[in-house]
Amino acid sequence: MKELSLHILDIVNNSITAGASLIQVTIREEEESDSYFLLVTDNGKGIPMDMLDKVVDPFVTSRSTRKVGLGLPLLKQNAERTGGFLHIESVVGEGTTVTCRFELKNFDRPAIGDISGVISMLTCSFTDIDFIYSHSTKHGNYVFNSREVKSALDGVPVTDPSIRKFLIEMIDENLTEIKINR
Repeated sequence: MKELSLHILDIVNNSITAGASLIQVTIREEEESDSYFLLVTDNGKGIPMDMLDKVVDPFVTSRSTRKVGLGLPLLKQNAERTGGFLHIESVVGEGTTVTCRFELKNFDRPAIGDISGVISMLTCSFTDIDFIYSHSTKHGNYVFNSREVKSALDGVPVTDPSIRKFLIEMIDENLTEIKINR
């Protein structure tokens, strides 16, 4: 995967499969430490301790449809290529946090890609799940909260196609305002 938004989509899919009702995606750009952090936190079923170290092995997967799982191993490889890391914390019955660090200015750091498309698609497709996306740079912070969006729509369904277009534009506008590194 060449874009972080695709990695995020993959990890969020794992969270959805784990029964999460709240999924938080956090990106922090810290220029002073040359760090780009990606955190995905959920309140799903969690990963048992005996599986925690194995989830970054491409030949270990909980899926029955195929025998390989490349999402986390590829994310780990991309992070390490920039001098970063991938760390997973999980408590069974409480949820999981995937933390990834990239060097911000490293040429090999994947571009963020279509993050506004991913966040809006998730919000419009999984209406029973709450999504919080936050992004911070030295120029400011932006927080997207699907609960607040649904409340502000005043009865208009979030599945309405015009809402998805509106969400993409709103997210893009706010990310431009805080000058994210694309």
